Amino acid sequence: MRTFLLILALAGPSAALADIVVPTRTIRAKEIIAPTDLVTKEQDVPGAVATPDILVGQEARVALYPGRPIRAGDFGPPALVDRNDLVVLVFDRQPLSITAEGRALGRGAVGDRIRVMNLSSRTTVTGLIRLDGQIEVK
Repeated sequence: MRTFLLILALAGPSAALADIVVPTRTIRAKEIIAPTDLVTKEQDVPGAVATPDILVGQEARVALYPGRPIRAGDFGPPALVDRNDLVVLVFDRQPLSITAEGRALGRGAVGDRIRVMNLSSRTTVTGLIRLDGQIEVK
């Protein structure tokens, strides 16, 4: 029994393969990932996405190539606001609520902070993108 344990200790950890998700085609940055774009592959890659469910409906942040593993930073929620979009700026401190028209100076999804130029005053402010596409300025 002692010899068996010694052999196991000397052999070291065994390389176990795990399922990872890889694209079936080239997915360009800013493209929405569909279920047909993905397949699982048996390979051990630390940090690679293991379940396709979390990728479907997300936006590629970088180009994803067929057969290559997808990592957490390679995708995210789809952008709601694009650069140069006209947006509504909202400053809401009860009982005061002010809205103004602005132009997005960046691109982002719900919850992202982007810079926006107030078209009335020509000043640049930073705000949080709301679900409805408005920019909340604090």
